[in-house]
Amino acid sequence: MNEEHATGREQPWDEGTPGVLRLPSGRLVRGRGLRRPLDPSARTPTYGVYLLGAPPPPTPWASHWLRWPDFRLPADREAAHAALTGAWARAATERVELACAGGRGRTGTALACLAVLDGVPAHEAVAYVRTHYDRHAVETPWQRRYVRRFPPSR
Repeated sequence: MNEEHATGREQPWDEGTPGVLRLPSGRLVRGRGLRRPLDPSARTPTYGVYLLGAPPPPTPWASHWLRWPDFRLPADREAAHAALTGAWARAATERVELACAGGRGRTGTALACLAVLDGVPAHEAVAYVRTHYDRHAVETPWQRRYVRRFPPSR
């Protein structure tokens, strides 16, 4: 039995792991493009939210599919808010990853929404993610607008 399971606590992401974003609260969340294979030596998520137009392949960890077509916005905004709020809450104690095919547009948008939930003003969240995750994150004007209008809580 590894140490994580023996103590009942999950070890957090390593901050130096590619794609890991530190939110102002200290929560660590990994963004990733599913087209890139996982590093077999890296820790796996304990929970993933997959932002895709079609169902993702199965994973050995708990996951949630959020229907979100490429270069677009989530198909169901209420479901998106609930999924992202849940991911943000879980990131306090679990290794959460958000991923789309490329890891920039939808993933960046979702990470920016998590930043809003974490206290970053909505009008600064895209810049925060571009500075700390990927300078090309949040690819379309409507994705930027979605973040600016994302409610910090309901």
